[in-house]
Amino acid sequence: MTKAGVITVSDKGSKGQRVDKSGPAIKKFVEEKMDARVTSMIIVPDEQELIEKTLLYYADVLKLDLVFTTGGTGFAPRDVTPEATMNVVDKPTPGISEVIRSKSLGITPKAMLSRGTSGIRKSTLIINLPGSPRGATESVSFILDALPHGIDILKEEAKECARKD
Repeated sequence: MTKAGVITVSDKGSKGQRVDKSGPAIKKFVEEKMDARVTSMIIVPDEQELIEKTLLYYADVLKLDLVFTTGGTGFAPRDVTPEATMNVVDKPTPGISEVIRSKSLGITPKAMLSRGTSGIRKSTLIINLPGSPRGATESVSFILDALPHGIDILKEEAKECARKD
């Protein structure tokens, strides 16, 4: 079973001024659609250093297999989730982010404004998602079929991506 975490990046959410709907939506979606359990969830403000520390804690201390962030991926001056993510990953995984943006463009032209990224830190896959519940769950649905295999490779439970003939 995949151990997952969700980090909601929101100034207002972290202060209790807005109810986080995206984090719980991601948790519900992932637990229903994948062989996964979300074991950790947190809301942090749009502070790059705090986002980085939380990502490091989830990857290095909790050793989660999969971490989703939601929020902080747009054009606003305080949107720094992609920068925080890129500062902590060892290897970028551009294909994941490209698929999310590409498929999202079929739903809304505003998808091109997402700066979300993804990458691997040690054996943890980190994926930035939009801040809305709908955008976040749609994004996960686009990559859902490939995630288990990628995570198995990170956990060294699978060796290659070749098709079985």
